Amino acid sequence: MTAPSPLAVGSELLFREAALIDRQDWDAWLALYVPDCVFWVPTWTGDHTLARDPETELSHIYYATRSGLEDRVWRIRSGLSIASLPMPRTMHALTNVRLVEASDAVLDLEANFSVDVVSLRDRATHRLFGRYAHRLAMREGAWRIARKVVTVLNDDLPSVVDVYSV
Repeated sequence: MTAPSPLAVGSELLFREAALIDRQDWDAWLALYVPDCVFWVPTWTGDHTLARDPETELSHIYYATRSGLEDRVWRIRSGLSIASLPMPRTMHALTNVRLVEASDAVLDLEANFSVDVVSLRDRATHRLFGRYAHRLAMREGAWRIARKVVTVLNDDLPSVVDVYSV
């Protein structure tokens, strides 16, 4: 039996991440991320230009470590996130997953995504779509997410953008 290809391994992790978000299985979702991960959703600074530095330019979302994601999940669970009440339903679809670079320690992948968000507050469905760039790192014998950059292509948004909607 041959080992799965790096593309198959990386794709499986991306698909699992999407399913965990849609199920709102926050503990399992957080466990996919390394402690020093980056989660970034840059803004557009021009029609075809993205922000390049989350430290100096505006971002839709930016967490420099998993502790930021953990805090966000705590706010969602506690009810302190007004924007997440009631919690919307989501459906993530990933397509065209591509392996950009691979080594024994790192996998870089790109993919297209579409997320349907059912807002129970305003009884509407919104769709966000764009591109993912994931860096996976081998940590303690398992692949984990070290960096996720989400480029939202339709960023004239009718609703709140949150970790579960991208």
